[in-house]
Amino acid sequence: MVKKLQKMADKKAASAAGLLDSQLAHSVKESAQQIWLAGMGAFAKAQAEGGKVFEALVREGASLQKKTQGIAEERISAVTGKMTAMADGMSGKAGAQWDKLETIFEERVAKALNKMGVPSSKDIDALIKRIDDLSSKVGGKGAGKATPARKAAAAPVRKTTARKAPAKAIKATKVKKFAATANKRTGD
Repeated sequence: MVKKLQKMADKKAASAAGLLDSQLAHSVKESAQQIWLAGMGAFAKAQAEGGKVFEALVREGASLQKKTQGIAEERISAVTGKMTAMADGMSGKAGAQWDKLETIFEERVAKALNKMGVPSSKDIDALIKRIDDLSSKVGGKGAGKATPARKAAAAPVRKTTARKAPAKAIKATKVKKFAATANKRTGD
């Protein structure tokens, strides 16, 4: 009897184990079915809402593109401003260099003319003032009025007549002619 009872207990245990195995298999099968259905639902929802998501992504991309273009344009304008400022600075420096070169040229021309005995405009102005002062002392005329010497200095150079002129007058006439031709050449 013990053997019979043991066989019966074994049968019940085997059937209980089989029952557990079948219940476990059934619950696994059911979970797999639910997972499959959830995946199918997600796929259907993604298909249905895919167009909406795509449009939203396009809008965000367009917005981002506008922002980046705005930033790029700001940076380009900043760089353009800096380049313009640099160009202005360079042109200012170049202008200053041209002014220096012009000053050096004028000084050298003045030295060369001085070495040749050509009076400068300062020398002529000083002589005119001196003549005015002397004229006012001798004739009692005002120093600020136009005197014959000032009129002669301002008048164009005239050819002398056939008479002999003193050497100083001839030299002065030659100097005035030379100065007039030099002024024509330099554009003054």
